[in-house]
Order: sequence, then C-alpha cells, then structure tokens
Amino acid sequence: MTDLVFDAAAAAESAAPPSPILEIKDLRVQFRTDAGTITAVDAVSLSLAPGEAIGIVGESGSGKSQILMAIMGLLARNGTASGSVKLRGQEILGLRDDALDRFRGAAMSMIFQDPMTSLNPFLRISTQLTEVLTKHRGMAKAEAMRHAITMLERVSIPDASRRIRLYPHEFSGGMRQRVMISMALLCRPALLFADEPTTALDVTVQAQILDLIKELAGTMGTSVVLVTHDLGVVASLCDRVVVLYGGRIMESGPAERIFDSPWHPYTKGLLGSMPRIDEQVHGKLYTIAGQPPSQARPSPGCPFEPRCECRQPKCRSIRPEPQSRDGRTVACHEVRL
Repeated sequence: MTDLVFDAAAAAESAAPPSPILEIKDLRVQFRTDAGTITAVDAVSLSLAPGEAIGIVGESGSGKSQILMAIMGLLARNGTASGSVKLRGQEILGLRDDALDRFRGAAMSMIFQDPMTSLNPFLRISTQLTEVLTKHRGMAKAEAMRHAITMLERVSIPDASRRIRLYPHEFSGGMRQRVMISMALLCRPALLFADEPTTALDVTVQAQILDLIKELAGTMGTSVVLVTHDLGVVASLCDRVVVLYGGRIMESGPAERIFDSPWHPYTKGLLGSMPRIDEQVHGKLYTIAGQPPSQARPSPGCPFEPRCECRQPKCRSIRPEPQSRDGRTVACHEVRL
C-alpha cells in the first residue's frame, strides 16, 4: 500500500508543470527627465516556461523594449527598475554589472534591432564571437574559433571559415543579423530576447531570420521573448502573446486564441488594422483613432480610455483589474469573465 501511495505522489509530481524559467512581478521602469518622471513600464507581471516563445506586442512607445532592457540591466543612466525579475528562481533585477555579467551571454542573450549598433565596427567578427566563448565558457581561442565557425554555418553564413575574419561592414544587413543570432546562441542560453529582430530587413530575409530563430531555439530548447509591433511575426513564432499599451498589459494568453477571438478593444483594434490575404477587404483598413498616451502624465484609469470606442465614465478614473480565465488575462471594465 505504501508503494502505491508513493507511486501516486511521484506521478503527480511528474505531471506538475515545469517551474518558470523567467518570472516577472510588478516590474516598473521609470526615467528621470526635464519634464518629470516618465513611467515606461507600469506593474507588468508575466512568466515564461522552458522552451516557450512569448511575443510582446504594442505600438511604439508602449514599453516593450524597456522590459527587456530592464531584465538585461541595460537601461539608460536616467532609468530605474523596481519589482522582481527571477531567472531560474534567482533574483537578478538590480544586480551590479559584474554579477549580471555571469548571466548575460551565458544564461540569457539578446538579439537587437540593428546589428550595426551592437557589433563593434572596429573588431573582426571572429574576435567578437570568440570573446563570448572564452569569457563564459573558458575555452581556448582555437577551440572557441572552431565553435564560432560551426555556429556561423548553422545560421547559413556561406564560407564561414573565411568570412568570420571579416568586419561587420563587409556583411549585408541580413547576414549581420545572422551573425547577431549566432553570437546570442553561442553559449546555448536558456533564454533569448529578440527586440524587433527583423524590422530593418526586407520581407524575404525577415522570413528566413524568423525561421532560423524558431529552428535554433527549438533544437536548443531555448525560451524566446520576442518584442515586436508586427502581429504577423508573432503569429509565426510565438506560443503566447502579451499585448502592451501605455506600459501596462491589456491582454495576454495563447496566441491562437487571442488571434481568433480577442477580448480587449485595443487588441481588436490592432488585429483589425492588419491587412489579411484570406478575406475580401473593401475600402480602408481600420485605424485606431487618437495618439498613444503621455507617459509623463499616466492616467489613473485605463490608459487606452481616450481612444477606446467602448469606454465608460469609470474608465477614466478607475484602473481595471486583470481578470483571468482558461489561461487568458484581460484588463478591461467592458469585459466580464
């Protein structure tokens, strides 16, 4: 009988969901400016499971990139972050640079929007790639070079053994982005951040880069957080979606269900403004009236209220509390779960 009880407990434990690799609770990012304190991210909470891909979407200025910058410890000097960010259960928010360096590149890496601002133009690609391995993996230079060439080949850089000795300006935009991906994945990080990784690329190269991130993350078991304003990119890569507006989460949940049946008026507006090839569209595309909110004067209520077609009087003064059901969350007075 004891064995049966033990087996049942073991089965229940094995059936439990894996611990989140990333847990963010009440993250707030603020910047001191001449115009006052600007709140770019306001009490954002989310978690990421091992091997999962999450897309954070929203208009420019919604705070998407600042979430990643806060986690990586890369905020501008006038920026501060508060709340909690745990990587594999360990608090990393607010760590000194020397302590955070143990995680950056090894446990978590980032692909930036413009590789030319991230790659050092004065150093050969070989130097920039091997430095990651010698620093975080303790490899000798010859071994690091072999690994770097292998990774460049995995991201489809032709003649990698020769081209690794070139400078960044000698690569095309798409090839530079592939170099950035190879650098981010060299140490097989558990967590990969991608900040608008395809914005500066043409459509054909965009598709290739997205397929590459998806393939490499899948084979390495890496979790992905993708920041973008392009919902089509999210649909092709992500398991879950977080919709951000005015630094706050408006809606989150499984990508397929949100695309099929959005709850929040802002999410509906974003999806409605996308051209679709599977529908006959007549006239103009839907547009969301108005402008994004001023982060220097955050609203005490819903930040989307001035632009919302479903707004109620209380939306201006009362902040909607998040409601959850079936793995989805929404913050809207109009929605009843």
